Amino acid sequence: MKLGFLTACLPQVGLEELVKWASEQGFQSLELAAWPVDSTRDYQARQIDAANFTKDDANRVKEIFGKHNLGISAMAYYDNNLDPDLTKQKYYHDHLKKVIDTAALLGVSLVGTFVGARPDKLPGENMKEIGEVFRGMVKYAEDKGVRIMIENCPMENWQRFGLPGNFAYSPELWEALFNEVPSDNFGLNFDPSHLYWLGIDYIRCVKEFGKKIFHAHAKDTEMLRDGQYRYGLFGRQLDPIPWKSGWWRYRVPGMGEIDWKRFISTLQEVGYDYVLSIEHEDPVWEGSEEKVKKGLLLGLKHLKQFVVR
Repeated sequence: MKLGFLTACLPQVGLEELVKWASEQGFQSLELAAWPVDSTRDYQARQIDAANFTKDDANRVKEIFGKHNLGISAMAYYDNNLDPDLTKQKYYHDHLKKVIDTAALLGVSLVGTFVGARPDKLPGENMKEIGEVFRGMVKYAEDKGVRIMIENCPMENWQRFGLPGNFAYSPELWEALFNEVPSDNFGLNFDPSHLYWLGIDYIRCVKEFGKKIFHAHAKDTEMLRDGQYRYGLFGRQLDPIPWKSGWWRYRVPGMGEIDWKRFISTLQEVGYDYVLSIEHEDPVWEGSEEKVKKGLLLGLKHLKQFVVR
């Protein structure tokens, strides 16, 4: 198993500089962020400009990664692929296809995204629309030798307060997703941090859905006991902030409550031996490039204890 990170946490750092730094620190792979240039949501970046990517660009990127003996685990573009505004939805779908095209040019076999949500429809209706959208998207990727994976983040309050923004966060929904899109090339970018605060047994999930885990994120979760008292299960109500409930927060690996030794051991038990990619969304270790890098190195140091190279 190799250790890497998602590059979205360092949006201002250029690709060559980032690859050099990552290699020098002992990372073995990068999950490359590829949001559109004009995207404004948080936790996004574009070390790769997929909208304008060419074969010459691919050769240059391969040369940079080869020079520093680093791999690319996946391409990352997470947006609402069910947006009720059909103009926006088409834009997201078109860009996702460009990210798939970019992955194919680079010889990268995985692209990660969200299924998203339509807040104007019921959950069952959302699932049917996911099937309609992703059967076609997965086929588009298959034809280029690329697999699609969905991260299991609920994206709560993202599209509308009080509702999930990504219908792919639980075993119930995964079963429905894989029934709607019955393809061996449609799976999960598995992240235990979301399951932990949702009260879902992430170890049992690995055992049950191991064959659908294409890629794994390393993000920790810390429970905030004072916040649990003040806000309760539904989180802060009077000043809501998407995915910042007040009663839990994301941390770099080792700073929260995920049992990484057991998680990694269980991944290996079900046959997963690819990349464990740190997704840095830790509020304690952000605010500057220096702090983000320190957070990544803290996570790397913790995970190294449990990964045999």
